Amino acid sequence: MLKTRLALFTLALLTTSAASAQTLRIGLAEDPDVLDPHRARTYVGRIVFTALCDKLIDISPKLEFVPQLATSWSYNDDQTELTFKLRDGVTFQDGSKFDAEAVKANIERAMTLPDSNRKSELSSVDSVEVVDPQTATIKLKQPDATLLATLSDRAGMMLAPAAFADGKEFSQNPVCSGPYKFVQRVQNDRIELEKYDGYWDAEAFPIEAITYLPITDATVKLANLKAGDIDMLERLAPTDVPSVKGDTSLDFVPVTGLGYGSIRFNTNNGERSKKPAGANKLVRQAFQAAIGRDVIDQVAGNGIFPPAQQPFPPSSPYHSDKFPVTTRDVDKAKALLEEAGEPNPSFELVFGTGSANQQLAELIQAMAAEAGFQITLRATQFAAMQQEMEQGNFDAAMINWSGRVDPDGNIHQFVTCNGNLNDSKYCNEDVDKALNAARLTSDVEKRKALYDQAQTILQQDLPLVYTYYQPWPFVLNKNVTGFEPYPDGMVRLKGMNVE
Repeated sequence: MLKTRLALFTLALLTTSAASAQTLRIGLAEDPDVLDPHRARTYVGRIVFTALCDKLIDISPKLEFVPQLATSWSYNDDQTELTFKLRDGVTFQDGSKFDAEAVKANIERAMTLPDSNRKSELSSVDSVEVVDPQTATIKLKQPDATLLATLSDRAGMMLAPAAFADGKEFSQNPVCSGPYKFVQRVQNDRIELEKYDGYWDAEAFPIEAITYLPITDATVKLANLKAGDIDMLERLAPTDVPSVKGDTSLDFVPVTGLGYGSIRFNTNNGERSKKPAGANKLVRQAFQAAIGRDVIDQVAGNGIFPPAQQPFPPSSPYHSDKFPVTTRDVDKAKALLEEAGEPNPSFELVFGTGSANQQLAELIQAMAAEAGFQITLRATQFAAMQQEMEQGNFDAAMINWSGRVDPDGNIHQFVTCNGNLNDSKYCNEDVDKALNAARLTSDVEKRKALYDQAQTILQQDLPLVYTYYQPWPFVLNKNVTGFEPYPDGMVRLKGMNVE
């Protein structure tokens, strides 16, 4: 009897171990915001959506557009109709069929939902036509060079129409089209997904379950990884790079990203925009002169935060040599403040909770203080901070953007008058004119000239001050295999395994 019990106990242990080995635990730097691709804003949310919600098209590691739910696509001669041929035999995670009607329902929802953050991304879309069950045509008001890139991200993610029909709150029980389906969310603690066996390419996804764990303290997150409590993490703190490189139990897998870090000023969003930093561009110019991007790179970034002056990284064909990185000049900053009549301006800088963010904010505070700025710091849970920014409850915010394949995604929605992510409410008709025109042509030189026009104005007005280009330093335990980093910073689970 005792032998039988021991055998059963051993079998139970083995079974538990095998089951847990099939769960990939990923440490995130923040808790995602709303689990609805049409309303969401966070980078970490996009990581979760990559497993939960397939898109019409995806990108390759070389940033080429590749099929996902659509197998092919083509434009008409005047570039005003984009037709997709859809993959047959695909179902949503509730078992309903994915077809052209679902595409139409999703695009229309993204365009019309009152709090959709995809509206400005899809502003060129006039309508969606169902040609047949496997063919959908998007009709445009005018040519849009950005549309494929837009549809390779949240605007192109396909949600089960039944899950948002009749005003249902999709985010509480998201049902999508990806390889993993929603199980539960415990706010600020975990998001759990499990494999959807009805997925059209299920065999390519060996892992049975995914758990996303928001851990805002970078030291704690790395300690969890080393202890085996998580299997991988995104955004290793720069100060931990040397120790991770020297740890043979870990794999350091960095990739150069498409995005940037920035300070966003409230220039026109309610009462708080009337403070000197929001109301006077000379004060913002002084702030820019007071901070050293090279100092940020070396002190906060440990050499992995390349200094940024513009929204397009050096690898982009739209990066312009007309806007070199500003050299720190405290005397110039003081002179600009004197000219502005504000020798000691004060403002609050809000930032997402986390030790790395705290360090960077304190560094910026100290550098600016040498020029006369009096900056108070406020750490806030990241999703809550974004809500406050939308409402105008900020003076300045330290916030990153994960970057997009098309340059439009790095600039348009942040600085155009009706941009969905323009929390500053900055508005300049000439900037709008140039950036809207850049959407109409796919000619690189013509688009670059238009971006340069817009940036010439923006570099003076400075609703955003860019600080560094965003790297994506991933770290994995050795038992995780098959991971390939992409420049967009997403964790694509195809071919990954936990051994």
